[in-house]
Amino acid sequence: MGRANRARDTSPELMLRRELHRRGLRYRVHRRPAPHLRTTADIVFGPARVAVFVDGCFWHRCPQHSVMPKQNGEWWRSKLEGNVARDRRDDRVLDEQGWRVIRVWEHEDPEAAADRIARALDASS
Repeated sequence: MGRANRARDTSPELMLRRELHRRGLRYRVHRRPAPHLRTTADIVFGPARVAVFVDGCFWHRCPQHSVMPKQNGEWWRSKLEGNVARDRRDDRVLDEQGWRVIRVWEHEDPEAAADRIARALDASS
């Protein structure tokens, strides 16, 4: 039986990867940009040092779509705030190591997200 909340290869991630591939961009999937980080990026352009994270609106507290569960509210608040704090910490660490971090919300248009990624790749070359 499959998981209800997939950790990888989600529909938004697959749509973005298809769009990037259609544009001729090649990348690695689910890699640690920095070996000492526990976090894996969803899409990694190693030589260009660009790490892409496709964030779910619920799990990463999207300002547009985030809804706090009514049951166990305090537990969920702590859990979700911890996710966001980890995201910011990882962004900072990667930035300090010369990586460009791009965060894509699951609801974003894959073509628009691919445009942002392509601009970051152009800027890094």
